Amino acid sequence: VSTLGFNGNLPQVMSKLQAYNPDLVYNFVESVEGNAFYESFAAGLYDILGIEYTGNTPNTLSNCLIKSRTKVIFESHNINTPDYYIANYQESLPKEEDFSLKFPVIMKLASEDASIGISEFSVARDYASMSERISYLFKKFHQTVIIEEYIDGREINVAILGGKIMPVSEIMFDGLPKNLPRIITYEAKWSPNSVYYKHTTPKCPARLERSLRKKIEKLAIDSYNVLECRDYARVDIRISKRNVPYVIEVNPNPDISPDSGFVRSAAAFGLNYDKLLYKLAEIALERKSHDKKIAS
Repeated sequence: VSTLGFNGNLPQVMSKLQAYNPDLVYNFVESVEGNAFYESFAAGLYDILGIEYTGNTPNTLSNCLIKSRTKVIFESHNINTPDYYIANYQESLPKEEDFSLKFPVIMKLASEDASIGISEFSVARDYASMSERISYLFKKFHQTVIIEEYIDGREINVAILGGKIMPVSEIMFDGLPKNLPRIITYEAKWSPNSVYYKHTTPKCPARLERSLRKKIEKLAIDSYNVLECRDYARVDIRISKRNVPYVIEVNPNPDISPDSGFVRSAAAFGLNYDKLLYKLAEIALERKSHDKKIAS
């Protein structure tokens, strides 16, 4: 086993990959030199070089990163997802009387992951605060923003491995001050000393009524399939006060470090960390063997 940092010097990366000539690459590339847009390019390079790798294809990685594209795919397959509006960078919002979404709304960068740009100010309860937040995001990140109707309810994570659903997790917001929205902010993921980090704790398996669990699992696997995921992914779902599940997004390259939510679900599924990594390799190598048989 060898490790390789994937950077913008593609000739160097290609040279090292070809010199090592791996049977398999564990593809953990989430960005290249800080740019998440290039995440899919790494998988594309492996395809060009004919190297098998774990995880999803370039198309799936790209479609899931660009949230507006994800939404279009969901809508075309009748996947239940919150209504939304695309606020293109530097373009004016519709006038308040012409704005079609119901408040509250949540605003996210349209082509980022890892909760970049999401904070306690991301949920707006009126047009004025929404406009203020959009202006900030445009100025800070120079990106298009997706505005969604905010689903005020439970947050569910569904980890899928090899097309099979593992035990479902719920993010518990117990102890979070009432004035803060129940969302996963950037701080909740990456700032251990923050209020959000301390009061967004996962519970796995989640306590769900059987009928609701079935709805969630079907919605998750349908989302996984319409985005043509393979190997593994995590589907994030919000449940409204009326117990209606909505897909928020699909992460086709979720964190699988030892303390991650995906690994926690795998453990509840009966797979320790070593077995999970082995399973990922097994799935990818079986695909490689299958493709060779078809080619011959």
